[in-house]
Amino acid sequence: MPGIPIKPSVLFELQRQLNHELGAAYSYQALSVWCAEQHFKGFASFFGKQAAEERVHAEKIIQHLLGRGVLPELGSISAPKGRFDTILEAAQHAQSMEQMNTAGINSVYEAAIREADLPAQVLLHWFVKEQVEEEAWADEMVARVARAGCPGGLSDLDRHIERYLAGES
Repeated sequence: MPGIPIKPSVLFELQRQLNHELGAAYSYQALSVWCAEQHFKGFASFFGKQAAEERVHAEKIIQHLLGRGVLPELGSISAPKGRFDTILEAAQHAQSMEQMNTAGINSVYEAAIREADLPAQVLLHWFVKEQVEEEAWADEMVARVARAGCPGGLSDLDRHIERYLAGES
């Protein structure tokens, strides 16, 4: 049984963003693996948590499309960047990923507004709010890593992240 129809421009943007979220999960997993190999256990856990969150975001879009009678189309995902020279470079990569994700969410939202797609707008309100938080943590992470500077400072920051995440469980 089809739900409220989705106009082609909104459907295109939702499908694109769905696959972007899956690609982001893959990229965060690559960051996690690199951090683990570099013995940054806290950062590895953090990026692993981010990978799981991106999969949840993709699932939200999948459920929205299914609820509206559309079979989601899963596209191919390119291999993510998996090697970095420093933890700062890895953090900056995550920051860049969040900035691109915000641009993608904004693009979907703009299409939903143009087409007066109220159900998509409601879904996207959550994503817009989420991206404010995601970009804020990415900016903070880059700033903290840059300030940590020396190996001892980075090690302390890594242990802090590890303890913080352990307390969330």
